[in-house]
Amino acid sequence: MSLLSVRNLQVTIADKTLLHDFSVELNAGQVTAIIGPNGAGKTTLLKAICHDLPADGTVDFAGQPLAEWSSAARAKKMAVLSQHNTLSFAFTGAEVVSLARGPHSTGARIDSQICIEAMAAMDVLHLSNRLYPTLSGGEQQRLQLARVLAQIWRAEDAGERLLLLDEPVTSLDIGHQHQLMRAVRDFAASGVAVLMTVHDITLAAAYCDDLLVLHNGECVATGKPEQVITESLLADVFATEVTVIAHPKTGKPIVVGQ
Repeated sequence: MSLLSVRNLQVTIADKTLLHDFSVELNAGQVTAIIGPNGAGKTTLLKAICHDLPADGTVDFAGQPLAEWSSAARAKKMAVLSQHNTLSFAFTGAEVVSLARGPHSTGARIDSQICIEAMAAMDVLHLSNRLYPTLSGGEQQRLQLARVLAQIWRAEDAGERLLLLDEPVTSLDIGHQHQLMRAVRDFAASGVAVLMTVHDITLAAAYCDDLLVLHNGECVATGKPEQVITESLLADVFATEVTVIAHPKTGKPIVVGQ
């Protein structure tokens, strides 16, 4: 049984349909990226899955409609990183990450250790005592991901877990982009299903098991990166000519603009 099952999801706002009849199945340990041009419906899809937007269709998590989960139970099992994470309070980095442990009753000692491990995974331990508003955009982004990882860090706290990430590599340098994607890949291996939006197609192909391609609110392709990323598909979806080559070591597709 799939951990996350989305069937016939449709979002219509002010008589405009933003997402058409979308379906997907995700398993624990699977990392899936949603790619597509601006306005394709990527963020809308994530918001509809986590019930931040009204939608028709069904979203089942661990065999049960997600709408039937209480807010407390959902917070233990599902963590969401949105594109914009505004926080103006003068919290330290450690305090920001510790906010994630609110849904749990694991105690200060365990919570502190979990936050340390999540911050280490995102290479932000050195920001523990820095004030959040004084940090760069990239540093804030990495702290925010450490926060959502800490929310669902341990299987023994919640069992099945789901991580939704909306453009997590925004404002990160190339080194931290790859570091973040490796951390997400490793986290998924602990039994977490991950669904993320990613603009960098080459980066998504390098680290994700599967890709979903959205265009005008519809899923136009899904499958392994090697199957999905073709010059003809990308030309149709992004309205630009590209060249797709294989990475000399991994064989993963690399997208080169012309």
